[in-house]
Amino acid sequence: MRFLFIRAERANYPVTVLCSVLEVARSGYYAFESRKPSKRARVNEQLREKIVDVYDDCKGRYGAPRVHRELLAMGECASLNLVSRIMSENDLAARPKRAFCVTTDSNHGLPVAENILDRQFETDAPDQAWVADITYVPTGEGWLYLAVVIDLFSRRAVGYAMSDTIDRRLTLDALQQAVRSRHPNAGLIHHSDRGSQYASADYQKALEQRGMRCSMSRRGNCWDNAVAESFFSTLKFELVHGERYWTRAQAEASIREYI
Repeated sequence: MRFLFIRAERANYPVTVLCSVLEVARSGYYAFESRKPSKRARVNEQLREKIVDVYDDCKGRYGAPRVHRELLAMGECASLNLVSRIMSENDLAARPKRAFCVTTDSNHGLPVAENILDRQFETDAPDQAWVADITYVPTGEGWLYLAVVIDLFSRRAVGYAMSDTIDRRLTLDALQQAVRSRHPNAGLIHHSDRGSQYASADYQKALEQRGMRCSMSRRGNCWDNAVAESFFSTLKFELVHGERYWTRAQAEASIREYI
């Protein structure tokens, strides 16, 4: 440890002074410096460089578990404990989460559907059930609204749309993109909150024309649409809270890349 300290401080103090203060022989320190690093040290250094690359690519959003998963996907064999230790030694930590808030305007006189999904968030095939929701992102020009449609089997956003207004056109655009990309069979369950955008006559007509079964959350119960809420929470934690968007166009480009 003393030799490592000398290495770290030799740019600030003469090696002779450091060795004297720490009561070690200069010959011992220079022998330490001339030693080749062990095979384990070389392997750990290579792993450290890959961890830093992953951490930088995700802009500091990932903690050790997600960095570890990225490394495994790259074919890198390393334990979670080792990744966690290296990240700790190099002061690499995920940004702390911020509070997440959802607002839904369900104070309207439009018909609402029964909650037929009933929190059954696991399916055994794609395009059996979709969940939809809206969130907002702050920019220097005002809010940018994002509507998504998520397939419960893959947890992918199969459709999404963004706009400076929060209306039924926004949600219809996200639905139409999902339909164009997936071509689902009739009988798919479409679940959302009971906001006016989803309860509107135009949106309900679009669901009916495609043979989708409409399901809506109970009033004021965000857990009924937990998968969509989780998607937005992760998006804001990993992307939005670490960025400052001066324009809606900047935010839109960033969100498209993320999705």
